[in-house]
Amino acid sequence: MTTSAIVLPDIFKGIALFTPGGDLIYCIDPDKQTHWHLNLCAALQSALGLPEPPHFLVPGFTATIDRWRDPYSHRIHTRAEVYPLVRRYQPLLNAIFATDDRAWFTVPWQEQSSNPTILETYRQQFPQLWQSHDLILRYQECPAANSAIAADSDYTNPSPKGYVLRLFVSGNNANTKHTLESIHQLLERELHHPYTLKVIDISKHPEQAESNHVSAIPTLVRVWPQPVKRIIGEFEDLPRVLQIIATA
Repeated sequence: MTTSAIVLPDIFKGIALFTPGGDLIYCIDPDKQTHWHLNLCAALQSALGLPEPPHFLVPGFTATIDRWRDPYSHRIHTRAEVYPLVRRYQPLLNAIFATDDRAWFTVPWQEQSSNPTILETYRQQFPQLWQSHDLILRYQECPAANSAIAADSDYTNPSPKGYVLRLFVSGNNANTKHTLESIHQLLERELHHPYTLKVIDISKHPEQAESNHVSAIPTLVRVWPQPVKRIIGEFEDLPRVLQIIATA
């Protein structure tokens, strides 16, 4: 793999999405409007001829970098995070984001988003993802956010048949594990459309609970398609949960 020299703005947000085979697609957004995960999945589908966007790679095969200026000291600060499955690519990440020899912070292991057994179930349908094509692709079609979803979400508008979901939990306990397993099984077996599920632990990120108007846990938020919907409770009535998610 080779990369060409690039000049980056002082302030930007960068997202990198890897495949199990080591291919890479990434985006650099100087406007810092959103994360573009779904855009990268769609572009990877086009580049590799996949039957559908590989949303299951998010977030386990991703890395993110955020550069911002302190309003008081005017110094540039950098926060660079990488998931365990792709931390071996730190030299490549430093090359594409021009961050010298930075050591990236490894995000704690999240079995629900990076379970090898679950990932392996996709290999037969997406064999291209387990092959190396020496692909390093910069995704440049990052339009400025121009809708409420862009202001209130981690993602830009996906396909009308795609879903962006956030599950708010608190702590890593038996109740959280049961909730994750129930929601994952429901989405995999019954939703029948691409989806991205982001799990947010409000004990670690209380500000995200406030910004998403979450007052109780567990709460499942359907961010896209709009209108935004919230499901609060233990999700015992899974058919009802699915109906709420899938109904316009």
